[in-house]
Amino acid sequence: MAPKVLISDKLSDAAVQIFRDRGIEVDFQPDLGKDKDKLAEVIGKYDGLAIRSATKVTPKILENAPNLKVIGRAGIGTDNIDKDAASKKGVIVMNTPFGNMITTAEHAIAMMFAVARQIPEASASTHAGKWEKSKFMGVELTGKTLGVIGAGNIGGIVCDRARGLKMKVVAYDPFLSEEKAAKMGVEKVELADLLARADFITLHVPLTDQTRNILSRENLEKTKKGVRIINCARGGLVDEAALADLLKSGHVAGAAFDVFAEEPATENPLFGLPNVVCTPHLGAATTEAQENVALQVAEQMADYLLTGAVSNALNMPSVTAEEARVMGPWIKLADHLGAFIGQMTDEPIKAINILYDGSVAEMNLEALNCSLIAGIMKRVNPEVNMVSAPLIAKERGIKLSTTNQGKSGAFEGYIKVTVKTEKRERSIAGTVFSDGKPRFIQIKGINIDAEIGRHMVYTTNEDVPGIIGTLGMTMGRNGVNIANFTLGRAAAHGEAIALLYVDDRIDDKVVKELHETGMFQQVKPLEFDVA
Repeated sequence: MAPKVLISDKLSDAAVQIFRDRGIEVDFQPDLGKDKDKLAEVIGKYDGLAIRSATKVTPKILENAPNLKVIGRAGIGTDNIDKDAASKKGVIVMNTPFGNMITTAEHAIAMMFAVARQIPEASASTHAGKWEKSKFMGVELTGKTLGVIGAGNIGGIVCDRARGLKMKVVAYDPFLSEEKAAKMGVEKVELADLLARADFITLHVPLTDQTRNILSRENLEKTKKGVRIINCARGGLVDEAALADLLKSGHVAGAAFDVFAEEPATENPLFGLPNVVCTPHLGAATTEAQENVALQVAEQMADYLLTGAVSNALNMPSVTAEEARVMGPWIKLADHLGAFIGQMTDEPIKAINILYDGSVAEMNLEALNCSLIAGIMKRVNPEVNMVSAPLIAKERGIKLSTTNQGKSGAFEGYIKVTVKTEKRERSIAGTVFSDGKPRFIQIKGINIDAEIGRHMVYTTNEDVPGIIGTLGMTMGRNGVNIANFTLGRAAAHGEAIALLYVDDRIDDKVVKELHETGMFQQVKPLEFDVA
């Protein structure tokens, strides 16, 4: 059955057509996002939800969306999506961080020009029939110092454009290396230095606990007298009331804001002040940008729903279409290894260590980690998936560590997982053969070669005669057909294991019969998702 996608905000016809051309059923209701009750009523039918900023994806919406797999935001900001709730439901949240980079950067530059030359006020005065030429004395940008807070995708474009305007650019960004700064032609500085030196300050960071009110009253008071502040990033980065006070005192010469702490902004301390330019969140509002983000979100969602490729996800590692093809069997193996551990472990897990050996050590390990953790967690919560599993593991205080190493044995690559509880340590390893089929190759340090089936039986025993016969006869008496039978032992007459792949799940009666023989320490029915 073809996946179904709901588009609840305005999206271009070309984006809608992308879904249809790729065989995805689309329900285009661009005004539905404004009606949260109606959205909650219908969302249960859909695999994907494509939105802009009008739709609010709340826990209530997600509670009514049992089939939802992905939410795609045509744009950068995802403040309108409850990402924690989405992650717990196993729903991927994607955005489109590159579709409107140039548009937003250009708007910041335009706002800088506007506040430097008081263009909006001069235009309004001239429209009113006044000729107040001497009233609107501006400043040049050439030779001035621009302080850029956040030199990532958009901030980097602003830096480039500002250098083209012959401005000196200083940048504050904890993630910017000295080498990258030199390549960009900017000077990396600390925030205090930027505040003291900049003639213009522009912000290009997301709103997080670390960046909220980054231009607080205290920091604004540290700025150079006559500074001009531009914010086309996110509301809440600047203390707007404090900025209004400093504008009135003359310490700050001007401000240009496209975003506000409360939006839609119908009232704000900055409104009505001289030399304050305000626009209604227009950073991405160009024809090109709106088309770009719409097309991008449609392609990303279609890729995920049809191939498993993950791009620009905020709560899941990215996996390209090529990676999805190559890594598919390994992701499935990771899930099987986790499922074995999860079904065998009754007490709380304290720590998980994952060893990646050989060829698999060079793959997308974040995605493999997610699959393996999901396999472990499914015993506790069958609804868990690669998105929600890491969050659940973190909430339970499980420590995750990974080790990578080059090819160390007969296999081109393998994965070994070891878990620790208060009582014991348990390990299992597996590989993928050239036919693309995952195999278990070691359990408890005992080497085996076991094909993985939907229904399996795991036993432990001493290495004594009669084990094979007892297992075979017991299964036969109870009408259980054995598809594959694998044995392994630590040493002659020592600890041994058996792993049977059977056609049907064995019931409690069979388990009881095997225990009553006195030959087995453990008999455990297992199930694996081999679809």
